[in-house]
Amino acid sequence: MGKTKTELLSTEVKHLDIKKIDFISMIEQMQDTAFQARNLARAAKIYDQMLKDDCGIILCLAGSLISAGLKKIIIDLIDSNMIDAIVSTGANIVDQDFFEALGFKHYQGSQHLDDTALQEMAIDRIYDTLIDEDHLRICDDTICQIANTLPARPYSSREFIIEMGKYLEKHAKNKNSIVLHAYQKDIPIFVPAFSDCSAGFGLVMHQVERPDNHLSIDSVKDFRELTELKIKAGETGLLMMGGGVPKNFAQDVVVAAELLGADVPLHKYAIQVTVADERDGALSGSTLREACSWGKVSVVHEQMVFCEATIALPMIAGYAYNKGAWQSRAARAYNKMFSATKQRETA
Repeated sequence: MGKTKTELLSTEVKHLDIKKIDFISMIEQMQDTAFQARNLARAAKIYDQMLKDDCGIILCLAGSLISAGLKKIIIDLIDSNMIDAIVSTGANIVDQDFFEALGFKHYQGSQHLDDTALQEMAIDRIYDTLIDEDHLRICDDTICQIANTLPARPYSSREFIIEMGKYLEKHAKNKNSIVLHAYQKDIPIFVPAFSDCSAGFGLVMHQVERPDNHLSIDSVKDFRELTELKIKAGETGLLMMGGGVPKNFAQDVVVAAELLGADVPLHKYAIQVTVADERDGALSGSTLREACSWGKVSVVHEQMVFCEATIALPMIAGYAYNKGAWQSRAARAYNKMFSATKQRETA
């Protein structure tokens, strides 16, 4: 390979800015084409329709999206009231967004680098993107430090991510953070598999250091809280990048609400962007029509887009932003709903 660690970690990934490009004419031309271009155009129009409708919008994130330069898009969606809740993998929220908020960066690399040599230099590779493992260890340790300041009890991931937002409000070196902006806008972030990321390492250290006085993450509480959000919201729409746990978690709350005796509608709108195949039965490629059979998603306003998220999300989000329906859309601030519930429970 012949390059030093400093040379390899020199060209940083820069985040896309949808406000600098007019996507409307491109999407409107794509709707007259075929294959995934037409599907993507329909998805963009469905998202615009979601924003015009009086429904709660849940953004689902899977895959390495923040490391790939999509962070600013998601921050713009938060700041413009274009989403009301986030369900994500831990990697996007902790290893990538929180990691960058601490002042660290992702760097352009190549999928053809020598991984053994990278391992020896403490460089981690995400396809063609690189990060400094030494910096990631600091991220782990920061999660441990946050946990050490909190009362020992079970937390939902949403509750713990609020504490991460509070930490960043005081200590962030880079305030362009999904965690920070969501905290400031009272937008809940759920990470159902919270230990499957840098947070897991930090919380393991926390529990080892405090064997008799430590917190834990309650994934059932996550499920209950998002179900309560669905009941509160009524009509809802899903904008899903990838699949996996975030997708299934967000869809399952319809069934959970019904089991609790609540009369809730199916998710009225649903968009999924994926490169996975449905034929093996895996969740990431299972169609939204399949989800309809499980009583989760309506098929009137649904669209599968078989495309890579770094291509599709900028166009879908950019089109909806340029159309401007968000300008008359009120913030829902769903985190306040949970704060009010907690106050009633402790009164």
